[in-house]
Amino acid sequence: MEGASENICIIIPTFNNAGTVCDVAGRSVAQGCPVIVVNDGSTDDTAVRLAASGLPLTVLTHPHNRGKGMALRTAFLYARAQGFRYAITLDADGQHFPEDIPALVAALTQHPGALIVGSRNLQAENMPGGNTFANRFSNFWFRVQTARKLPDTQTGYRAYPLDRLPSLRLLTSRYEAELALLVFSAWKGIELAPVAIRVCYPEDRVSSFRPFRDFFRISVLNTLLCVLALVYGYPRMLIHKLIR
Repeated sequence: MEGASENICIIIPTFNNAGTVCDVAGRSVAQGCPVIVVNDGSTDDTAVRLAASGLPLTVLTHPHNRGKGMALRTAFLYARAQGFRYAITLDADGQHFPEDIPALVAALTQHPGALIVGSRNLQAENMPGGNTFANRFSNFWFRVQTARKLPDTQTGYRAYPLDRLPSLRLLTSRYEAELALLVFSAWKGIELAPVAIRVCYPEDRVSSFRPFRDFFRISVLNTLLCVLALVYGYPRMLIHKLIR
């Protein structure tokens, strides 16, 4: 995309990923776009390592851990204020390959104004079984709520059109916020375009996902979204389709 370094920023939320965040940030910087790291109240030496890295980063800091949803909200608001049109998000735990960022940029060129959704190979040998089940579960309910099909609704590797996003005040604090962004974007008529990405799960990676508590929160959100789909989502999508 022409002028990509001026239009696109990279956002990396992090909580206690001191062992991997600098490597992820450094490889992201190498892709040629400004990088914003949100230190979401880390209690390890993440802040010290970022400060000592010498990397050209913008570091936004939450004094206390507020959750990934709030970290994304902070970064999106900052990126908008700086005039960026798109924000590519990826995780700080080492599972995502920053070298795949050009694939998302290329997808933005082909689908301007779309929300680009990274799609993992769920059949890969190193894919945790719990991840595969949770993603299929989420994919099913996403299709019920939006009448759209995506191969991977749980990945955090995405490119967001900042000026078209739903109200950020609707975001909840933790991982379910990313599902809400997909559903609200679909209801708003934003194109959702999947693009293949690589993924790895290092044995020593630090994940803040709480399997039982966060899966419960996602399940509650899915229930609410199904109700909202009937009274708001589907009517809005129908009106949008008729207008088009």
